This record gives sequence, C-alpha cells and structure tokens, in this order.
Amino acid sequence: MKEYVPAYAGTVTKYVFVESPDVTPQQLAIRAYEVSEGVMIKETCFGLQITGTEAEVARVIAEIRKMDPSRIFVKDRGFPPGDPRRCRANLGGARPGYYGHEFETGLLRYISYGLDRCAREGAAAPPPETCPPARRLDVRRLQQIIEAEER
Repeated sequence: MKEYVPAYAGTVTKYVFVESPDVTPQQLAIRAYEVSEGVMIKETCFGLQITGTEAEVARVIAEIRKMDPSRIFVKDRGFPPGDPRRCRANLGGARPGYYGHEFETGLLRYISYGLDRCAREGAAAPPPETCPPARRLDVRRLQQIIEAEER
C-alpha cells in the first residue's frame, strides 16, 4: 500500500476543547480569527480545529487559552485531514476519533476543578487523603457469603 502524504505537509492540526460556562466554541473561534495569520480555523461542537504551521498554531492557541486557562484544552490530531486510514469518506459515519473526544470531554470538568484548586491553594497543595489500609477478608467469612448466595 502506498504511503499517504498530504498535500499540506509541514502543517499541524490541533483540537481545542472548551468546557466552560463562560466561553463557547463560537467565542473561541471569533478570538482565534482575530489573532490568526494564515491558519485554518474550523469551529466544532467541542471547540476548534486549528491547522497551520506549528509556530502559528501555537501562537493562536496561547492567545485563546487566555480566555479561560483552566477550561480550554488542546490535543494533537492523530491523523491528517483526508488520510484514507481514518477519513469518514472512506469509512462512512462519524470519524472514530470523535467517540474518544466524547469520552475525554466528560473528564474535563474534573481536570478543570483540580487546576482551579491548585491555583487557589498554590502548587504545594496537600496531597489527597489516602484510603485506609485494606482489611483482608477472613476465609470463613468468604465461605459464608458464597453459601448464602447459593441458597
């Protein structure tokens, strides 16, 4: 099989996720357009997709993250746009990576909470409480549980 080489080699694509009550994907897109120079910006349901040179994409992302640093997240796109190994034009339906995005966005509020807490308490926040040491289950008690379930 012939190796896929995109026509726009030398570019990167980053996903920008927003999980904020104060910032919408549309607001992110407007700010990205204001500071962008030569990058492609696509608004999505979860935030943005930004494609361009690595330096320019990083500059745009640095600017838009200022809007809400604890609730705007960035990740690399795994495959370039149009790559036949992942393109939905070849596979049909939603691009498989979007199911991963859906799962990951469910975790973002917890990460945001931790980032906010660290910012409030400082970098030297106390470690979380540890679980009490596990107690071993007595073999006779285990046997009683098994027998009770069999009845």
